[in-house]
Amino acid sequence: MASGSSARGATWTRAKDSDRTDTCQILDTALAEGQLSMTEHGERVKAATNAATLGQLQELVSDLQTANAPTQLRKPPRQLPKLPGGWGIRIAMASVLVLLGVAIGWGLYGNTPSPLNFTSDPGAKADGIPATVLTPPRQLHSVGGLTGLFTQMKQKFGDTKGYSLTIYSDYASLERPDPTEPRRVLRYSYRGGWDDPTETSTGSDARLVDLAAFDVPKLVGILRGAPETLGIDPAEVKTTYLSIDPNSDMTAPPESIELSIYVSPTFGNSGYIELNGDMTVKRISYPSS
Repeated sequence: MASGSSARGATWTRAKDSDRTDTCQILDTALAEGQLSMTEHGERVKAATNAATLGQLQELVSDLQTANAPTQLRKPPRQLPKLPGGWGIRIAMASVLVLLGVAIGWGLYGNTPSPLNFTSDPGAKADGIPATVLTPPRQLHSVGGLTGLFTQMKQKFGDTKGYSLTIYSDYASLERPDPTEPRRVLRYSYRGGWDDPTETSTGSDARLVDLAAFDVPKLVGILRGAPETLGIDPAEVKTTYLSIDPNSDMTAPPESIELSIYVSPTFGNSGYIELNGDMTVKRISYPSS
């Protein structure tokens, strides 16, 4: 009976705006990875925006692989069991646990006469080491952000080649061959630096191309105007991301690329713009009404 009550509580726990935003980011990643079609993505984003409970949000992502998503959906809070004897006993028990923790920590690491004496903590002494502030690019949908991203890509891999690169406003996902086994494809995530890779797969017709072979300032201009190009109110844009892939045009040179800009609003359906590497338009897919 208790387990049924717990499951019901998880289903009916009220969702926050942050939960809805996290769900939309998971859905955006699923779209970028090909798990969802544009139509499915639009329908689920709309449902996530209107969801009232965590259970409703969980249903929208339960069939997806979410390991590469920038965030994970919050699990419903668990209720602590009720303790007998009222608040007095609860406070007393909490106090005992705190003191016990302090005593154990002092026993393991302390170098003072008592666990509550911290005057001789060596970590509090000045060491003369200045702070080192790391400044990797974070706002990637800008000239400096894209340039910095490709600079770090060259530093990490020696070139800017790959099978695919998806760039969100603050993180990116790259697929390129394993240098020790060219038949294996690795996926790297960028969040201020290139994380350890995970193994993935790609189609047999995948081509290795230079993913940086385009005019960055011109692309940034088109990227910033994408909402209005697609007829979406810029104030209502929830997610925008850029996908760079080998050109799907069979008549194009094999080393050429195509760029796709996807825009998802808070309400309504998404749209996208497809460009050739020279920034000429291949297709504009307006949001379906």
